Amino acid sequence: MKAMGPIPAGFRASDDGSLMVGDWRAPDLVAAQGGTPLFAYDRAIVKAQAARFRAAMPPEVALHYAVKANPYAPLVKALAPLVDGFDLASWRELELVREVAGWTLPVSFAGPGKPDFKPDLQAARDLTVNLESEGEFDRFVHGGSDRFAVRVNPPFGLKGSGMKMGGLASQFGVDHDRVPALVRRIVEAGAEWRGLHVYAGSQSLRAEAVIEMQRATVALAGEIAAEVGLTPPEVNLGGGFGIPYFAGDKPLDIGAVSAALTETLSARPVILRDTKFVIELGRWLVGECGVYLTRVIDRKVSRGKTFLVVDGGLHHMLAASGNFGQLLRRNYPVAVAHRFGAEPEEEVSVVGCLCTPLDLLADEVMLPRAEVGDAIAIFCAGAYGLTASPQTFLSQGAAREVLV
Repeated sequence: MKAMGPIPAGFRASDDGSLMVGDWRAPDLVAAQGGTPLFAYDRAIVKAQAARFRAAMPPEVALHYAVKANPYAPLVKALAPLVDGFDLASWRELELVREVAGWTLPVSFAGPGKPDFKPDLQAARDLTVNLESEGEFDRFVHGGSDRFAVRVNPPFGLKGSGMKMGGLASQFGVDHDRVPALVRRIVEAGAEWRGLHVYAGSQSLRAEAVIEMQRATVALAGEIAAEVGLTPPEVNLGGGFGIPYFAGDKPLDIGAVSAALTETLSARPVILRDTKFVIELGRWLVGECGVYLTRVIDRKVSRGKTFLVVDGGLHHMLAASGNFGQLLRRNYPVAVAHRFGAEPEEEVSVVGCLCTPLDLLADEVMLPRAEVGDAIAIFCAGAYGLTASPQTFLSQGAAREVLV
């Protein structure tokens, strides 16, 4: 038997023992949506996460949603009144945000290898381009209508993070010692300098690591500002807030992070006194709201081991298969949807419908007995799920999505 991660708070069982997603019993939701595989997102969980952030964090810290975590249009629309801006990583994300939220909130565009910008969009009132290199500035600069922030490749990373994005040679950002020169070029070209963007890592559950990263980021922003001789209008502190996926994971202590950040900002360098600060979050806001529901289509025993073969797979939920950044494969939280909370009865492996041994969604976990036709629920599917998976792999069918 192998352990599973903790099922996120906010999910409960109905009177008949079925998993509830929002106000829906999972079997009813599947039927209403036309079947499985289905990603279901609970808006109440997202709203609660945003409220937790607001209650904990210093009021001067703005909250941005990193759309790459989950660009499902109804979810992005639901987030618009809950956040202060959107951080984007592609043209499609930009067009999506413009369609569902207009230009009502500030947006920033980050990522290496950006495509050429359409003049009407680059001139949009609240679009900031986060420059990843001096070459991007040369490509995008036109003059007074341009708005640039500089993404900084810091001399530090987020310790213990799932994905380190600072403190090493990187395609992300401008090395910190070259940033002042680029800021001067922006100003001399007559463009608007919007500030600095520092993203040192992601998926950390260690409050002390996030605290240390935020302190170092504020100090680095102060050093860069002092060398340039200008106050950055905004400093994006990045994110890095993780969620529990695996056995033994504990939630990030937001209270400790908030208390330390309040102290850090109150003692920030004088040149940053009028600077606005932003935290961009994707996974932490939406990761726990999502459930991937997939139906058992075969139950088989091979050499004494029981397999539940489902109609979904890694082409929809790559991360649960362990092929999205895990060094050692571990199990996401999993349940039998119509027997939610029932006592485990048997050890099974949940495998997808793809013709590859990589398509393993849960390995040797203890679950209540499930038969052909029953739905398996895989949790923590709200971020880096469908759009972070190879949806056309082996030409399998598409998954449905719904926000409830």
